[in-house]
This record gives sequence, structure tokens and C-alpha cells, in this order.
Amino acid sequence: MKLMGLQKMTLLDFPKHVACTVFLGGCNFRCPFCHNFELVDGSAGVVMERAAFFSLLEKRTGILDGVCVSGGEPCMSADLPDFLRGIREMGFLVKLDTNGYCPDVLRRLLDEGLLDYVAMDIKNSPEKYAKTVGLPESGFALERIRESAAVLMASDVEYEFRTTVVSEYHTAQDFEQIGSWVTGARQYFLQRFELRDTVPDQGLSCVPEEVMHRFAKILERFVQHVALRGVE
Repeated sequence: MKLMGLQKMTLLDFPKHVACTVFLGGCNFRCPFCHNFELVDGSAGVVMERAAFFSLLEKRTGILDGVCVSGGEPCMSADLPDFLRGIREMGFLVKLDTNGYCPDVLRRLLDEGLLDYVAMDIKNSPEKYAKTVGLPESGFALERIRESAAVLMASDVEYEFRTTVVSEYHTAQDFEQIGSWVTGARQYFLQRFELRDTVPDQGLSCVPEEVMHRFAKILERFVQHVALRGVE
């Protein structure tokens, strides 16, 4: 398991809880707008061994409520279930960030009761999904995303869907289709893209705030709760 990043305390990553966030390396997508691409291509390097991470958690017992496991794509790690068990055995809650491309892993983690909260990315409308995640149509399996979304919506675990909104990739029509796809979902967050030095495509741009609000209004017709991130 590659522990390639650590935020020792956050009030934002795990809703309603004080947590730390650990970032695992590797990803099955190549999103042109990724903020953490150094975790995808391995250039970040390993920052901590597993034993050291659990030692840190032990020292923060009574301070932290939980751990957010992010990436990269955590579900690609064969050691993930055992890693989460170790966290739960220490009395911490677990939040998982995932792109939804490993539905069998997600289902297993839910069935074993290893997750308290899941944040799953919905990258775009179905016909634009492969392009948005940087993969060829011939090598992309949209049904995996559909399956993960359905698994979450049928579960008792608290979850959110979220989309990082990029001017060059998202339109109102896309959110009409996304809303129809996840009708009845509990909550959906739209995150405003911000250009950083680590983003692979430096030619991308953020969406104006008024457009973010317009997209949110579209989703409100389909989803129980919609909110914006990165917008005042």
C-alpha cells in the first residue's frame, strides 16, 4: 500500500467530523483536471509506512473522530480492506473517496461494515464520461460507474455524489442527464474547478459562480440535497 500523502487534521474532508486524510497512490483514470495528479503518476513518492500511520492514529485517539481515505483511487489497493479494518479496530470512523470504477470492492467494503461515509465522483454525463476521465471509449466500462452508484443508493451508509465542474467539460445538458441518472440520490455536491500547478491540462478554466448556481438548480429537480463547494 502506497501512503503518498497525509493531512493530519481536517474539518472539511469528513462531514460533521474531525478527521485526518490519508492519500493512497495510483488511479485507473487520467482526468485532465485532476488536482492530485502527482498521486496518479507516482511522482509524489511514499511519505509514510503503514506502521507509522497507525502509530500516528494511536496518538490522536480522542482527538480525531475518523479517517478519510482518498487518492488517487483507494479501491485499487489490494490491502485496502485490511487497512480499513485496522482503522475501525482502533475506534475511528472511515470515509472513503472513490471514483466508482471498482464496484466489487465498494460492495465488499459496505457488506463488511467497514465504511461510515462514501464520497463518489460522478465525472460527467454518460456519453462524455470516457473523455472526461482521460480514457479511450474502447477501454472504458461505464457500467462499473452505474453499478457503484446503484450500490450506494441502495445502501444504509451515508454518501454523497460529487462533480468537479470544468468549463471545457460540463454543460447544462450534462447535468440534466446526470440528474436523471441519479434521481432520488440523497445528496450531491458540485465542486468548482481551480487551476493548480499539478493539473495535467493547464489550459482548463473554472466555471463562473452564476453558472455553478444554474447547474445546482438543475440537479435540485432530481436530488434531495444539492450544495456547492468553492463558491461563496
